[in-house]
Amino acid sequence: MQCAGCHGDNGVSSAPEFPSLAGQLATYTYKQLQDYKTGQRTHTLMTSIAAGLSDQDMADMAAWYSSLPLPKNKAGKKDLEIAEQLVSEGDGKRTLPPCYTCHGSDGEGERMDIPALAGQQAEYFVATLKAYKNGERHNDIYSRMRILSQQLSDTEIQELAQYYQQLQ
Repeated sequence: MQCAGCHGDNGVSSAPEFPSLAGQLATYTYKQLQDYKTGQRTHTLMTSIAAGLSDQDMADMAAWYSSLPLPKNKAGKKDLEIAEQLVSEGDGKRTLPPCYTCHGSDGEGERMDIPALAGQQAEYFVATLKAYKNGERHNDIYSRMRILSQQLSDTEIQELAQYYQQLQ
């Protein structure tokens, strides 16, 4: 019940500043909880919550959230050419790989540490990329998102957020 206050009853947040966790890869959610607990990632509320969780609690919560369907599109469809190009082709001039190579063709996430982005709150997505871009967030493995986000303009970040929010 404590989680539902921010992340929604079924893992779909109604508050734009909190991420939806439904359908998120269990390994990613588990890593984030561990990072909150160890201080690799900080947030006033989440750091204190994670401190009280056992490894088994984290694994169980991560598995439960991953069993839920990804959030449905609530934003409607927009034509987002800049984002579509970044997702499907990237930008070779700036050594930006296509987003789909890591986050999947439908934003479903891949591998152990790469989150699902489909249906994610646009406001939360923007805040996350900006936190990577300015170095405030630094729990990405090999600094991947910090390096990539520094190449993105605010307009590109906003379009990517809208693009992924409208998937599903």
